[in-house]
Amino acid sequence: MRPGLGSSDRRAAHEILFPVLKRLLLGLIGVIVVGLVAFCVFAWRPAIAEIAPPAPGSFAPALVAQGEVLASAGYCSACHTAKHGKPFAGGYPMATQFGTIYSTNITPDPATGIGKWSEPAFRRAMHEGVSRNGAHLLPAFPYDHFTKLTDGDVAALYAYFMTRAPVRQEASDNTVPFPLNIRLLQAGWKLLFFTPGRFQPQPAQSAEWNRGAYLAEGISHCGACHTPRGVLGAEIRDRAYAGAPIDGWIAPPLDKTNPSPVPWTRAELVAYLGTGISRYHGTAAGPMGAVPRGLSHLPAADVAAIATYFASRNGSASQGAQGDAAIVKALVADKIGTGLTYDPAARLYAGACAACHYNGRQLNPLRPDLALNSAVNLDDPTNLIRVILYGVSAQDGAPGVVMPGFAHGFTNADVARISAYLRATRTTKPAWADLETKVATIRAQGQGQ
Repeated sequence: MRPGLGSSDRRAAHEILFPVLKRLLLGLIGVIVVGLVAFCVFAWRPAIAEIAPPAPGSFAPALVAQGEVLASAGYCSACHTAKHGKPFAGGYPMATQFGTIYSTNITPDPATGIGKWSEPAFRRAMHEGVSRNGAHLLPAFPYDHFTKLTDGDVAALYAYFMTRAPVRQEASDNTVPFPLNIRLLQAGWKLLFFTPGRFQPQPAQSAEWNRGAYLAEGISHCGACHTPRGVLGAEIRDRAYAGAPIDGWIAPPLDKTNPSPVPWTRAELVAYLGTGISRYHGTAAGPMGAVPRGLSHLPAADVAAIATYFASRNGSASQGAQGDAAIVKALVADKIGTGLTYDPAARLYAGACAACHYNGRQLNPLRPDLALNSAVNLDDPTNLIRVILYGVSAQDGAPGVVMPGFAHGFTNADVARISAYLRATRTTKPAWADLETKVATIRAQGQGQ
């Protein structure tokens, strides 16, 4: 048996080890303190002095007009205007995995808006995601896209917003929990995920392509909706435009993984982005509804440039135009009119949908054929269910054409039957699972904003 340590031996070991452990602990504490100080120095941003609100007449009309177009192309009103609220006064709720974030007041009100912001303060917010008072902005504000804008475009946006009607409206309280609500910590998020800098044209691409990339990646921030995000809320860059959930909808992929049976060619993209209507894909609805309304204020050449950019990303740039007759024959004609008498789902479709959505021998872009509709071909049925429940308002899609919602007339089982029927008869893709539960979940969420 090995002899144990005596009390004197234990005391000696303690006298040797304790100072060592104490030095290690103090060293660790010192490293942590130095690291925290270094992070605070890195994260700290100075406040930029307030100014007297500039007179609207001090801005050149041409600059204000340029800013108006850019603000429209950036859908600023869509995010900075609450339902039934004053334009740009903020209060629009954005649900995230970290809580609800409310948009801010960007009218020139001096008390609750940006009336006392100088142009350098506004530019810093756009390019660096830092408020006038030095606080880091939450990335719900897409400064990771706006950082690509030129100083000239930022100046035009500043001129436009500072000439809007001031609205006094206090900010709503976000529900982001502690410690994620500590603005200083946003500097750590930026260190991991944010690279500030202006847009850099690609010399190998055409001027039109680069213009489209500048608009899509910058002011229009298309990736903010169409790119999936990681656990910390940052866009996954190597999956750019691969599709993502947004505001209770699915933003479809804009790359080669898009499941639509007819490719999104440049011509189709021009029509859809400029008008909200696509002959071969359907009409813009949900969060996408604001996009064609916003882009419609851009020059036609800019809309075409965005289409050129995405046509190159989805692989359709070299494909020719599609023929109506061939598409109808392949995707529509042999799938209509079967089983309408005996199949309950088919009878529901015949009574509620066929009168408008049966295109016969020629496609009607105002009444999209559901065999071609993007919502029917996605892996997730959310968009189709939402449109069946809540319809398409006169504000979205084709002018003067309204699709009624069936939320009050159809049960969850009815909506599930029609969705399953369309998936089975209008596509060759696998059936959606557990549709009735999905319908119930979406109905419980409501129509939203």
